[in-house]
Amino acid sequence: MKRSDFIKSVSLLTVAAAAGKSFAISENNTEEKVIFPPALKIGDTIGIISPAGVLKEGQSEKSIKNLEDLGFIVVQGENVNSVNGYFAGSDKDRANDVNKMFANSDVKGIFCTRGGYGAVRILDFLDYQTIKKNPKVLVGYSDITSLQYGIFKETGLVTFHGPVGISTFNEFSVNALNGVVINNGEDFLIKADLSQADDPEFEAYTVVPGKAEGRLVGGNLSVVASLIGTKHDINYKNKIVYLEEIGEEPYSIDRMLTQMLYSGKFEEANGVALGIFKDSTPDEKKSGISNSFTLKEVILDRLSNLKIPVYYGFSFGHILNKYTVPFGVKAELNASEGYLKLLERAVI
Repeated sequence: MKRSDFIKSVSLLTVAAAAGKSFAISENNTEEKVIFPPALKIGDTIGIISPAGVLKEGQSEKSIKNLEDLGFIVVQGENVNSVNGYFAGSDKDRANDVNKMFANSDVKGIFCTRGGYGAVRILDFLDYQTIKKNPKVLVGYSDITSLQYGIFKETGLVTFHGPVGISTFNEFSVNALNGVVINNGEDFLIKADLSQADDPEFEAYTVVPGKAEGRLVGGNLSVVASLIGTKHDINYKNKIVYLEEIGEEPYSIDRMLTQMLYSGKFEEANGVALGIFKDSTPDEKKSGISNSFTLKEVILDRLSNLKIPVYYGFSFGHILNKYTVPFGVKAELNASEGYLKLLERAVI
């Protein structure tokens, strides 16, 4: 297909959506049993772990300071600063830190220090019975998506796609975090960050209008796509699938979304909520691809034919102003008006 024909076809899809292609979908009563962790309180002891990539010098100290500044007491996992190639220790050592934090009754919540790569490799070493018996808030994003998939699949525990220890804890992100892990999160709204609307990556737009309800599942697109076909993948039936990404060019986003389409991942889902796909602009010097489609063109082409509501631009992902998204909580996606509304408590 010529680029001019592609853009024309995408434009027609956009016009069709604006003309009123709209879907209203409700969740039925067949769903997993979900466990809600106890709410955090200022003064609680928080454990930090490095279940994926190795930390750089000073990053564990930064993680501790960030969380202490929020009013928590911080304890480190044994392998937070371990180095094993690009991992923070061996697979079993990193898994043991997760298991021990859940087993420790003094620890009321767990934050991951960073993402990177490696969380997927520890899933078979997690003590899911201990995790299930000792539910607590677990926060992280990016590669931590693997950990959230494994824990939800095996235990039903709600976890949180939110800042890692080395993130920037600005006022926006702290208020959003507290809104769901300290306050209960019920009726909490997740929207676009209109202060950066002039940046094409932050442009918020409706792909398919309509409203839908379902439990929120998802995370980083690369990780989500890599789990397809594995025993750790989860059922998307009646779910609102949320996705974010960083550093992937449009052709790569195209490939991963196509993989999800071909594998039928969206066929039983109720909606798709896209965060920010940061640094996803074409780079001919890096990829060798000239005349690339834009990120928006790829998203519209791949997702506008879905018969479920789809929206791009929610303020979560690898960005400064980030909402914390509860993985497993029931929510309403309004793709026509551009918001996610939590329909139940994220913590108890």
